[in-house]
Amino acid sequence: MSPTRGVRIGLVALTTTMAMTRAFQLLPTVARRALLSTRTHQVAQSSRISRAMVTGPSRPSLMTRFMSETATLSDERKAELESKIKEKGDAIRGMKDDGVSKDELAPHVAELLALKAELDPSSVKPPKKKQKQQQKQKGQKQKQSKKQQTDDAESDYITPRAENYSKWYNDIIRVCELAETSPVRGCMVIKPWGMSLWDQVRNDLDARIKDHGAENAYFPLLIPKSFLSKEAEHVDGFAKECAVVTHHRLTADPDGGKGLIADPEAELEDPLIIRPTSETMIWNMFKKWIVSHRDLPLKVNQWANVMRWEMRTRPFLRTSEFLWQEGHTAHATAEGAIQDSKDMLEQYADMCEKLLAIPVVKGAKSPSERFAGAEETFTIEALMQNGWALQSGTSHFLGQSFGKAFDVTFQDAEGKQQDVWGTSWGVSTRLLGALIMTHSDDAGLVLPPKVAPVQVVVVPIPPKKNDEEGKVALNNALDKLVADLKGAGLKVKVDDRDYVRNGAKYFEWERKGVPLRIELGPRDVKGGVCVFKYRVGSEGKETVSLDEVSTKASEGLDNLQQYLLDAAKERLAGNMNMMATYEEMKVALEKDEASEYYGPGLYLVPWKCDADNEEKIKEECKATIRCYPTDVNEAGMAEGKKCFYSGEDATHMALFGRAF
Repeated sequence: MSPTRGVRIGLVALTTTMAMTRAFQLLPTVARRALLSTRTHQVAQSSRISRAMVTGPSRPSLMTRFMSETATLSDERKAELESKIKEKGDAIRGMKDDGVSKDELAPHVAELLALKAELDPSSVKPPKKKQKQQQKQKGQKQKQSKKQQTDDAESDYITPRAENYSKWYNDIIRVCELAETSPVRGCMVIKPWGMSLWDQVRNDLDARIKDHGAENAYFPLLIPKSFLSKEAEHVDGFAKECAVVTHHRLTADPDGGKGLIADPEAELEDPLIIRPTSETMIWNMFKKWIVSHRDLPLKVNQWANVMRWEMRTRPFLRTSEFLWQEGHTAHATAEGAIQDSKDMLEQYADMCEKLLAIPVVKGAKSPSERFAGAEETFTIEALMQNGWALQSGTSHFLGQSFGKAFDVTFQDAEGKQQDVWGTSWGVSTRLLGALIMTHSDDAGLVLPPKVAPVQVVVVPIPPKKNDEEGKVALNNALDKLVADLKGAGLKVKVDDRDYVRNGAKYFEWERKGVPLRIELGPRDVKGGVCVFKYRVGSEGKETVSLDEVSTKASEGLDNLQQYLLDAAKERLAGNMNMMATYEEMKVALEKDEASEYYGPGLYLVPWKCDADNEEKIKEECKATIRCYPTDVNEAGMAEGKKCFYSGEDATHMALFGRAF
């Protein structure tokens, strides 16, 4: 046999072994290249090796060689792999609990297998014929699933809430053009209609923040890793969610690939964190800005985006990147800081009720649920239509932890140096998720008039083509109608698209949640009237005089705002289970899923504050303490009662429930 033929046969044997070895397939690309290159070089070096591969005694397989090489993993690398395997396994179990589909789980499972293969290659066996057949069938199913997802993305069908509440929520976001997925995993694109809703929230809240005494500022997106390390509890709370920048430039792949790689010569000495929150950066600046008691209180607010790496994402509710405002304040006394955090929580609750028509429960978080680094966290919790809670805003009393970590002190009136007390508070685009799930129905989005980007859509019905006189009369009436509505302070849009049928226009604006539609045609103009149709709250159409349009529209929209708030309040009261036993709550909640429309709701029960028992309940029925409601606890409702879980004397009334 010629050396050339021997090399060829050797390469075929090597290729076959590669195809048969799952562990080798799961190696990173660079490692596969290196291993393949080394083996190919050895094959080509000598025809003796080639002959041995075909006719000689059995030699160690590629898997055996690979196992031998990975056996040299350092203890540090092994520990790192074990930690990543555990973290990934926990994440996959969590996703399964949330009902994530197999197709969505597949890349996470593959990543877990890759980690296991690197740690212990023997744990990954070569696929058998049956497995190959199953993989082929799985591939076909995945193709069908992708086609179904594509069809869903192009469909305007909204899944009924009673059929699948989670899918209904996603359908609303897609069909109503609020947001869609982006090429970056875990991040979303907020579309104009969704962004206009956030603009309404931002405008309302920005005025409240300024009335509260805070000024807007902006701080860097990138935070030195060393800053995050200064506050121990803070770094522990955010470490697993941080995205890290390690290099400051890219370079062409030196191995000849067409892609780019991080330039090894451009590694940062102090890696940068993409901000998960800005306490550390802002308190670093406070050190420069605060000298005397005359500089206090100092209140700043920032409208920005933040990044917290998420394994399980849901549009608006939980994404890796989201928009928010974060307020940060410094005070001379603890009392001043606590009052500031409570005052801002009141502003959040008032904004939710008056702008979004969402009633909330105000309260304090349990120690286990507090913000990392805070001494106290105050929260507002809203109830969604499926009986689950949604944390809708938080305000934190930070004590002196950040002041001490960044050495922020001030000279008091007596000339003594004192440590500063701090707060932080914020709401995010989660509020849009709350808005959707509080009011919307199976027909689409339902928007309270005060937050609607368009409160009134006017659909003119054109006269016949040759009716020039009718066109002039319609245009004049339309102009006056719109001017009257805008004069009353209403946000109006005229939909005069001549390439879209009127029925399609009605359907579109109803889905987008516009509170009021006004129809105006030639016969209406002759009669001096127009036709009102509200999104919800009243049945049928209403004929209104053109002279009373602005007055009637304003009254009707105010009534609709109140109608939505009253309905949400009634739902909250009706889903508040009082004084249930633990067994009753456990049975009700352990099988309660986000996809179920009519869930059991929330449970207000006597409770002895105990982190271990809190964790046990979370494991047993997935319920968490949403808050210790302020009103019932200030009223002493827990006094003389026994904890519903331990039987010991209760310290609080606690609100338990499932939550997004």
